[in-house]
Amino acid sequence: MPGRVSTRNSADSRKLSTQTLKSRTSSTRTSALAVDIPDEGEDTSLRARICSIFSDAQRNVATQRKLVISLRKLHEECCYEPVNPPKSKGRATEEDFGETEFNEEIGRCLLRVLTVKKSEPVGDRSVRFLGQFLKHASEKDNAIAQPDADTTDAFPETPASRLTSYILNLLLPLLVAKDKTVRFRATQIISHIVNTLDSIDDELFQLVRLGLLKRIRDKESAVRVQAVLGLGRLADDGDNENDNSDDSDDESSGSGILEKLLDILQNDPSADVRRSLLMNLPFAPATLPYLLERARDCDAATRRALYSRLLPALGDFRHLSLTHREKLLRWGLRDRDENVRKATARLFRERWIEDCAISRLPDEEGAAPPPGQLSAPNYDALLELLERIDVVNSGVESGIAFEAMQAFWEGRPDYREDISFEDPFWDELTAESIFVARTFNAFCRHSGDSMVQSMAEDKMPEVTKFAFILQRHLNVLIEGVQKVALEQDPDAEEDTVQQEFAVEQLLHIALTLDYSDEIGRRKMFSTMRESLAMPELPEECTKLVIEVLRMVCDPNPAGEREFCGIVLEAIAEVHDTIIGDDSSVKDESFHSARSEMSDESTPTKAKKVKKSKSSSSEDGEEGAQDEEKAVREIMVNMKCLHIAQCMLQNVQCDLEQNSDLVTMLNNLVVPAVRSQEAPIRERGLLCLGLCCLLSKNLAAENLTLFLHCFAKGHEALQAIAIQIISDILITHPSLLAPLPPGADTTTASPTKSPSKSNDPQANPLLKPIYKLYTRALSSPHLSVQTPATTALSKLYLSSVFKDPALLHSLVLAFFNPDTRANPHLRQALTYFLPVYCHSRAENQLRLARVAVGALRVLVGVREELEVDGEGAEEDMVGLAVVAGCLAEWTDPRRVVGFSSDGAAGSGDASKVVSGDVNAHMLLAEDVLERVGASGCGKEERKALLTLLAKLALPNAAPPAGSPAAEALGRIVASTEEALEGKAAADATSRNALNKFHCAVTKLVGAIETSEAGHEETLMESVERGGDDEEGAVMDDDTALPAPEAEGTIMPAGDLDDAESTVIDSGRNGRISREATITDDTVDSLLESDENV
Repeated sequence: MPGRVSTRNSADSRKLSTQTLKSRTSSTRTSALAVDIPDEGEDTSLRARICSIFSDAQRNVATQRKLVISLRKLHEECCYEPVNPPKSKGRATEEDFGETEFNEEIGRCLLRVLTVKKSEPVGDRSVRFLGQFLKHASEKDNAIAQPDADTTDAFPETPASRLTSYILNLLLPLLVAKDKTVRFRATQIISHIVNTLDSIDDELFQLVRLGLLKRIRDKESAVRVQAVLGLGRLADDGDNENDNSDDSDDESSGSGILEKLLDILQNDPSADVRRSLLMNLPFAPATLPYLLERARDCDAATRRALYSRLLPALGDFRHLSLTHREKLLRWGLRDRDENVRKATARLFRERWIEDCAISRLPDEEGAAPPPGQLSAPNYDALLELLERIDVVNSGVESGIAFEAMQAFWEGRPDYREDISFEDPFWDELTAESIFVARTFNAFCRHSGDSMVQSMAEDKMPEVTKFAFILQRHLNVLIEGVQKVALEQDPDAEEDTVQQEFAVEQLLHIALTLDYSDEIGRRKMFSTMRESLAMPELPEECTKLVIEVLRMVCDPNPAGEREFCGIVLEAIAEVHDTIIGDDSSVKDESFHSARSEMSDESTPTKAKKVKKSKSSSSEDGEEGAQDEEKAVREIMVNMKCLHIAQCMLQNVQCDLEQNSDLVTMLNNLVVPAVRSQEAPIRERGLLCLGLCCLLSKNLAAENLTLFLHCFAKGHEALQAIAIQIISDILITHPSLLAPLPPGADTTTASPTKSPSKSNDPQANPLLKPIYKLYTRALSSPHLSVQTPATTALSKLYLSSVFKDPALLHSLVLAFFNPDTRANPHLRQALTYFLPVYCHSRAENQLRLARVAVGALRVLVGVREELEVDGEGAEEDMVGLAVVAGCLAEWTDPRRVVGFSSDGAAGSGDASKVVSGDVNAHMLLAEDVLERVGASGCGKEERKALLTLLAKLALPNAAPPAGSPAAEALGRIVASTEEALEGKAAADATSRNALNKFHCAVTKLVGAIETSEAGHEETLMESVERGGDDEEGAVMDDDTALPAPEAEGTIMPAGDLDDAESTVIDSGRNGRISREATITDDTVDSLLESDENV
């Protein structure tokens, strides 16, 4: 903001400076205010007018346009000769100012702006006003100097260009100023000028480019933001110039700037810098991948800016590749931030559909909607939009097309009302059209609005009609599959894929229908039963058919038995159909062989040779037939096992009580498990695992089989075994329960004799199961590590596992640099560890017991990385981060139900504020014990003390004699030993240890004070009872108090006995102190009773 013009002369200034120097020793205040203000010359009318204009411009942006015109008139008066010179000589002399004076006054006002902080809006208004003035002045000067712009190629020198050069030369040295505010304002003004003007001088261009390039590494993020705003424009211009000049070096070319900006876009720690650069980089094939990858930025505002601002401004989405479209939708609609999901949904249903709809409008004026309005619903545009995102591949169960269409129907009610599904629609279905019907039906069925639900009832066909439609398209699919198998039509494969997708969508619709209509239910039942028996039915369709069949059957046990019987009949029919085709081939080959043998006459030499040749050819044919037979058997078994697997996933009955399931287990699943073919064996194991979920006895019998499969199997089989074992343990947790006393464990350990102890025995399955998960976590295969981690997380959250060793392995796997290549594992543990610890206090205690050991191992891993020469800082997180995570996970204040005021919360949180030891107390004991050990290294000790400083102690002292109080006493002793042994080597560690020692000592002192006060209160009560000389009746206020927490008075004998003892009633049940009551006291009490 322009300052007040100084009216002091030079003599007054020198006098004031002399007085200030003389009084420096006597007044610190005066010395601090002394500023050396340079001589700016006399106050002139030009200065007053320019300062007045700048003063008005910084108040409000609404009047800046008018002020720009006023300043431009003043600029013209100083730079151009007036057309009509004034007649008065005195006035001409008074206002005779040149261009130099005008430029100096503008620069003087800008110097005042440099010290205005970022939070002050007046600085931004002044910069905006300057940019508007320079742009307006440049346009006016160019119009005066270049009447015909087409015939001029050189950069013109005008008053506006000279003013711009003066301002830039004034501000460029200030880019390296020590004050961050000056650097920020100088960078802001230069960047604003660069983005406002169309062209600047070539020499200034190089100086500006070098100055801004240095500021992109500034330590202040605000300065870097302004630097990238200016360099974004220079990179665009430099890239255009570099296309015409091949001999320019990389440092002075636009490509060099662009590479640096792309590096900043990827690696700058400030989200504001990345977001500003995202919105200002030029759109080019080289920059587009870097811009689109900001959809995975760690800052939610940056991701939202990409979807709400950049992509709508990018133009027609059809210019993007199919991969980019699918990734942008998947990343945006599944973002963890709700605003990003909303922006992505708005982009899909407003911008992308508009690009398809506008291209289908007639080429007439007025056909396109006005700006800001959406086009009328266009069904063909919607089909094109789905085609552009490849709905056949993205519309599957895990695809993004379904979620995108749900967001589309939610935000476009005009399309919901306009869409219709008449009879011609169901005759010729395409992948896009049936997907529209399926998503519309799903949205309406799951909507909470009754009007939307009724819309689906009105527009979708009834159950009976839909069953006929489904049957017709199933038949078309089977015919297409048969054509593909016979290779009759080269285009049949693509058509079959489309038809298969259409049938899948029809089956998804069938899962949402209401089968209260008995006629429709029977028709759907017969259609599903017939289609299930078709061996050509694809696997995904088979799965959906079984789900629809289960829904059509009754939900009661009788309906479940009926469902199992129908599926087993279908399995037998599929088996007989395929084997029947095989037997017909066998019979034909057998008859042909007999006919050839009957035609032979007496053997001759020529016939013997011919016979030998024919026998060799027959052997080749037999080998081909055997191979074909083996392939057919594998195909039969895989098809039958897949049907059985889908059936087992939809039943919940007890396996022993269902004879159909027992038959299937013995005749299909068990032989498949014993098969020598790997695919059959793997699918048989899956079916056996599903059967084990329905029978606890079967699970107990086959658990060792799954353990053997993991120990001896390959990578895929190990992953299957882990999933099966984990599901069994979650479904039947009693399999790992301790054995009753005297149980026989010879089945697991033949060398051991049955135990005769009365104590429960450890389950012999625990050790091999723990060993399995330990091996899986250390497996080099990611496909084994990930399911093992997920399974362990579920087992710990469901309290099936409580072993601290496996929990220790999970903590190590989370921080170990070896798992950085497995993001699925780390993502699972990122959710599991805090949820597990904060759900129950005992879980926190379990993690606290392994925290110190895990930290010790991680310190060793980090030291190994440093010794091997690998980048420990890049491969592994810092030990301070590890300590912070461990402290946060074990913080007792974060347990669900914890009350900060000391009141007992719900569940296990009440133990945090009671006399029990919490996780941080236990962790503090382990940390201090490890710090005092002789084998603790310097780095480990530093990390442990960092962890100690992050621990939270109780707000209130626990009751005296409680386990928590005893633990605090041990912690104080260990802390004093650590201080005496000088365990803390650096100042930070010593301060942390001293601070922790003071806090713990204060708690222990409070405990001792409360204990001493309670003993004193007890003795005073006893003395008051003995000094009662008046024989007054003892009421509740004068009776001996019975301590609630400390102890209860228990008489040692009868009332005539001489002594009674106060016995502590705490948790340990020990005698804490004794109070002796004399005979005189007892007699006085009896006398008081007699006086009543």
